[in-house]
Amino acid sequence: MKILTIVGARPNFMKVAPLHRAFLAHPTVESKIVHTGQHYDARMSDVFFNQLELPKPDYYLGVASGSPTQQTAEIMTKFEAVMHTEQPDWVVVVGDVTSTLACALVAVRMGVRVAHVEAGLRSDDRQMPEEINRILTDNLSDLLFVTEQAGLDNLRREGIADKKVRFVGNVMIDSLIHYRLKANSLDTVGRMYLAPQSYVLVTMHRPANVDHRAGLQSILQIIADAARHHTVLFPIHPRTGANLARFGLMDELKAIPNVHLMEPQGYLEFLNLMEHALAVVTDSGGIQEETTYLQVPCLTFRNSTERPSTTTLGTNTLLADLDPVTVDMALTAIRSGVARRGSIPPLWDGRAAGRIATLLAESVPADMCEGEKLAESAFS
Repeated sequence: MKILTIVGARPNFMKVAPLHRAFLAHPTVESKIVHTGQHYDARMSDVFFNQLELPKPDYYLGVASGSPTQQTAEIMTKFEAVMHTEQPDWVVVVGDVTSTLACALVAVRMGVRVAHVEAGLRSDDRQMPEEINRILTDNLSDLLFVTEQAGLDNLRREGIADKKVRFVGNVMIDSLIHYRLKANSLDTVGRMYLAPQSYVLVTMHRPANVDHRAGLQSILQIIADAARHHTVLFPIHPRTGANLARFGLMDELKAIPNVHLMEPQGYLEFLNLMEHALAVVTDSGGIQEETTYLQVPCLTFRNSTERPSTTTLGTNTLLADLDPVTVDMALTAIRSGVARRGSIPPLWDGRAAGRIATLLAESVPADMCEGEKLAESAFS
């Protein structure tokens, strides 16, 4: 059995690493990795392949930057050629980025079965491009691997057949557990002469937060308020950095005392910084899950989350807007010891990838996958 696994953007790499290891453990499975190049910045891509011990991709599509529509078209065209060459039994897509949907579309159009890892997540906000990617990919997929109970509930509500859905756990947590000791051995926190729980870690990159001056000014105020009490570490995402420069706000950020501005960090470095933070302030999706497992308080700037277990069971708190006063109050409560005490969701145990590999290795060929039937009607 031949499996092609797709990576394209930074969040994919941590999910594909445990999957690839698990596939290689099955003697009947031939595993190949296709990197679309959706994240073309070496700081956001190459370092993750190296740290996660992923082999050089079997295919690198080298997709250029552009709008989601342009990237989707280029990915589909280039991935179609790979499919003709490889003739795989399965295409495995992870998460909710442009590459996820684009490669799923190509696979089902060519009659190849698709497995979606991290299926069923919904924010109920269709203004987010990721939400559209999730919904369409789930409807095209033949096997849907779910991380939490909400995913099962969402898919059932949308009419996805139960026989296609498997609750397997969270491959992102597989990577965290596998690399946690290695991350701590780097001691990024100690090398920065910081004590555990003495700093606040900030990451911001979503267009709704960083693509306009008002949002960036609120972020700067949030950082300045936090820096009055704690060191603030701020790894600057390329999109955020470009917008800070575009609006002439970079010098204002650099002038805030007690703030360490950092390049985007490698996976291991960031994991170490995250584990020992007093709190994490973010708009990321995956960080909500990682902080829940690590039991670190997380403040997330989103109107909703597709990962509700992080708020119902975990350590995550949603903040609907970039209100510096609300954030300051939340950090004051955390500093006073009044932090959300979460628990780890079911099956977040480091063995999700193994479950997925076994299910795929034991799968039987189909004459025509369900996804292809949907694609036929969509393209006709």
